[in-house]
Amino acid sequence: MNDYPEYVEVEGKRYKINTDFRVAIECNRIAQDETIGDFERVLGVICTLFGTEAIDNPNHYEKLLKLALKYLSCDKDIDNQSNEEPYMDYIEDRWYISSSFEYDYKYDPYEMEHCHWYKFFNDLNNLSNSEIGNCCVLNKVINLRKFNPNEIKDFKERDKIIKAKELVKLKKHKKETKVELTEAQQKSVDEFYKSLGF
Repeated sequence: MNDYPEYVEVEGKRYKINTDFRVAIECNRIAQDETIGDFERVLGVICTLFGTEAIDNPNHYEKLLKLALKYLSCDKDIDNQSNEEPYMDYIEDRWYISSSFEYDYKYDPYEMEHCHWYKFFNDLNNLSNSEIGNCCVLNKVINLRKFNPNEIKDFKERDKIIKAKELVKLKKHKKETKVELTEAQQKSVDEFYKSLGF
């Protein structure tokens, strides 16, 4: 039996966690969606992870967000935000992830009715990755994305690596320009936040 978390508690109120890994991936997508405001992202993560019942308690939002971040990081301290480009994306790399789990563990999490986020995350971080032995397709792709072609002196080989990196590179997410609200629209937004206690 595992000790994966199933609930969080705030001021005596228990909230059931939607523990499937697909829910955690959706929370990650919401958190990175720059087309919506910060407050909406917070509500989106809280509602997705803890259900609509959590939205009914605005006084719990701050604590629920902290608990959500702790849960989504699998209870690990992840304070150092890196500015470097990401080498993996849960959504874009879905097929690499699926194939790699099949290769290493003989199961595809996407075909399972439920797979706890902690199990998925642990298995993902322990996929085979060896330069001299077995290496799953996801880690081959990640290693290629990380590889600096300038390390290769032969121009033809360097060109091959550059072309291969181009084939597997992650798409750039366009940043949306901030929409300017009219005075009436801003007043309406302010009144909405005020009604929620902010």
